[in-house]
Amino acid sequence: MKKHIVCLGDSNTHGYCADPADCADGGARFNEDERWTCLLQKALGEDYLILEEGLSGRTTAFTDPLHESMDALSVAYSILMSHEPVDLLVIMLGTNDTKERFCANAAVISLGMERLLLKCKTVDCWGGKAPNVLVVCPPHIGKGFHDDFMGEGCIEKSEALSAFLAPVAERNGAAYLDADGCEFNGIDHMHLSKRGHAQLAERLAAIIPTLV
Repeated sequence: MKKHIVCLGDSNTHGYCADPADCADGGARFNEDERWTCLLQKALGEDYLILEEGLSGRTTAFTDPLHESMDALSVAYSILMSHEPVDLLVIMLGTNDTKERFCANAAVISLGMERLLLKCKTVDCWGGKAPNVLVVCPPHIGKGFHDDFMGEGCIEKSEALSAFLAPVAERNGAAYLDADGCEFNGIDHMHLSKRGHAQLAERLAAIIPTLV
């Protein structure tokens, strides 16, 4: 059986494209030749199965008052069990947690990630092996960002997040990767560009074979 790699994330895992000129199909989602998950599949080869679980707006553990089922915590069991046996869970979340309506600073957001990690480790999806998780800190929201729906303070929270996520991953026995530096588009400064998807796939392709 192939090694099952579940990629749990938000719009940057789903492949949202904020700049139609940057997408081959000119739509709102990067296609299978552009998304980091699909590029990762090509890089790792046939011994791996990359399973996309990206949802725009998804948080770690914070319930969104505007949209249902946005917190990964409430759906972690069903997601993981639907893909068992899971050889590696890659979690890249935290950007949406910076929304003003959640009133959570970087330290509190990291506790949301820790709560999610603890839940995922209890799910009986690991095929008799120990839970295996890679926490990816999302790239920092860019300085040019402003969005009325996200609210104020997002940039500062995003910049501070890596300092809190790294120790959360360490004390929960998870691997850690900081994705900062992967390129964002120049329109919303919050979603990966086509080049950014390729950069993230390259980083993950280097680390994942060392974890499974």
